[in-house]
Amino acid sequence: MINVTKTFLPPIEEYNAFVKRAFDKEWLTNRGELVQTLERELITFLGIENIIITNNGTVPIQMALRLLANQGEVITTPFSYVATTAAILWDRSTPVFVDIDSERLTIDENKIEAAITNNTKAILATHVFGNPCNVEIIKEIANNYKLSIIYDAAHCFGVKYKGESIFNYGDVSTCSFHATKLFHTGEGGAVFTNNKELNHKLFYSHNFGHDGPEKFHGLGINAKISELQAAMGLAVLPYMHEIIEARKVICDYYQENLNFQNLKSIKIREHTEWNYSYFPIIFENEKLMLKVKQMLNNNNIFPRRYFYPSLNRICYLEGENMPISESVASRILCLPLFVGLSKKNLKSICEIINREL
Repeated sequence: MINVTKTFLPPIEEYNAFVKRAFDKEWLTNRGELVQTLERELITFLGIENIIITNNGTVPIQMALRLLANQGEVITTPFSYVATTAAILWDRSTPVFVDIDSERLTIDENKIEAAITNNTKAILATHVFGNPCNVEIIKEIANNYKLSIIYDAAHCFGVKYKGESIFNYGDVSTCSFHATKLFHTGEGGAVFTNNKELNHKLFYSHNFGHDGPEKFHGLGINAKISELQAAMGLAVLPYMHEIIEARKVICDYYQENLNFQNLKSIKIREHTEWNYSYFPIIFENEKLMLKVKQMLNNNNIFPRRYFYPSLNRICYLEGENMPISESVASRILCLPLFVGLSKKNLKSICEIINREL
């Protein structure tokens, strides 16, 4: 069976060596030695100023919204994983959808300004499949209207835009370290900001409201990660260049061997150093997509419909029509992409798809 993704597992003896350090210290949680080491190593690897590792990729969005959205309106994309918009609702803020760019699949920056009202507090946009939003235009709009910018960068580990980490853009960026992601800690995530005051607020927010045993600063929750999860991250991190290169080979194979006369692939924004996190293909219509998906399934190959349905069509989010997002969501498939996917399997996947087009 070939699934859409497969978790990269480092040699178990390397993971166990880190776990032993935690056992020897008898310190399994509350920001132990391994968590702090991993944060330092990620700062160096990613070229960033600050990072707070968290227990998943959703809580950082919730913390950022609590600090920046003030339960107002938040302009966001309908083409993302449901966690993006669900976080807005959890904060008792109001999501306001703006349709997407049909080629890059990110929020259409040219439609944001028309959605701004007196109640708008923030823009929450997703760098879809690791493809950066138009960060310059979004920043200009946010500055003009005094709005905060939060980027859901769950797919973006290792992505650079104009030579620097995509995590350096926006007031806050977040990432997922879920087991399905390029870099992972089994389950986890992170939050990033270059604003020292905001970084302090995010830190105490993820730690019950305090940054020391007796120093309380404000409202917080428990978003800390354990030493066992940090051990996985420390074991995976040395393999990141190898992981990204292996995924590039697979993406290049798809690009060279699929029949793109009848398919579209995502257009990566100029000046982007991409991480090959996903390989989406967009069919001419939903009927053809479903036909191809079924044929792949019949051969024990299981791509995924990322992201379906368009978020404005989920029952508790019913909003205005978003024709581009709805159309893309109905016609898109993400193909299998993981370290160890053989050329034989890639050949079979491409042959099945091309035969049905």
